[in-house]
Amino acid sequence: MSLVLTNARFHLLETLRVPIAVLGSTFFPAASMLFFVVPFTGDDPAGATFATASMVTFAVMTSNLFGYGVGVAADRAEPWDPYTRTLPAGPGPRFGGRIIAGLAMTFLSLLPVFLIAAFLTAAHTTVAGLLLGVGAAFVAAVPFTFMGLAIGYALPMKAALAVAQIIFFPLAFLGGLLSAPRQAPSFVEAVAPYLPTRGAVELMWAAVGDFPLRPLSVAMLGVWTVAAGAMAAWAYHRDEGRRFR
Repeated sequence: MSLVLTNARFHLLETLRVPIAVLGSTFFPAASMLFFVVPFTGDDPAGATFATASMVTFAVMTSNLFGYGVGVAADRAEPWDPYTRTLPAGPGPRFGGRIIAGLAMTFLSLLPVFLIAAFLTAAHTTVAGLLLGVGAAFVAAVPFTFMGLAIGYALPMKAALAVAQIIFFPLAFLGGLLSAPRQAPSFVEAVAPYLPTRGAVELMWAAVGDFPLRPLSVAMLGVWTVAAGAMAAWAYHRDEGRRFR
């Protein structure tokens, strides 16, 4: 466990030494709250609550897709990464430390969203709803973490950035993150249940408000999680085989 925490500390310090990386992870969710949620649904308690949950899912997806996708690809280009992968500790401490650091950066990106929702909107939930929302954010982070790791281990940094950008917006729009519950265009409502973003945001909506979970959305979130995990494992072993055998 000490090696995991050491690796987590290393990744956090490396990120914090580049302030623009921290600013980038917090800016887009906060800007989306200020430009889209506060003016349009800020005075509606239910609307603001669901919109805040959507922005939390948006932040989780952004932080993990780009944080792991670009971060892992950038690390692979540095000489330090292949050296650490030859050490006898194995991949566990590196993976564990990276996951802990990624979760810390994810929840840092959520802080402005919570503050804007609390002080500039009528969003509200119970203490139990807030705790369930935090748990839902952890669950929602898993498939996007795996996606980011798959991108980072499979592609060089420039390609990883481009692929993360290409994946990001379609998943957000077609998953219904930019629309209120049941108010997305019909073609979005038809496609959304099959995407991981929809399952993730429905977990958030159900946690903080009165929204019935759809079994299809939750099942597809599980399918995407397993598939993305398999892709991440494949990408890691492929990279290991190319560089160290």
